[in-house]
Amino acid sequence: MLRLHIVLLTKYRRKVISPEILGFLETAFQGVLESWNCRLEEFGGEEDHVHLLIGIHPALNISGLVNNLKSATSRKVRNHFQCHVAQFYWKPYFWHRAYFVGSVGVVSLETIRNYIEKQGTKEKTVR
Repeated sequence: MLRLHIVLLTKYRRKVISPEILGFLETAFQGVLESWNCRLEEFGGEEDHVHLLIGIHPALNISGLVNNLKSATSRKVRNHFQCHVAQFYWKPYFWHRAYFVGSVGVVSLETIRNYIEKQGTKEKTVR
């Protein structure tokens, strides 16, 4: 099993993701990953991005998986939270087209898990 750390950003880094949307996204990502025979090991995020730690088969097409994750979850969020998302985007946007994917070795797996778990828990400073 190959483990990947994936980071997805909202379009224009807009602060669209509320706690309710974050919970909805976790369930949506889990469903999409199960259909690809993958496993969501950890999930977290903040208002403008999410982190996923997933387990996949090494022969899987990673770019195809990520594009499917983005399109499926974007469609689900825009349909379920239509009024909220419309405040930020007038076109059918949600995710930025770019994303980060890095493989995670066994040595740093716990470090990545801790990092993802702590997303959204740090205190914000007002400038």
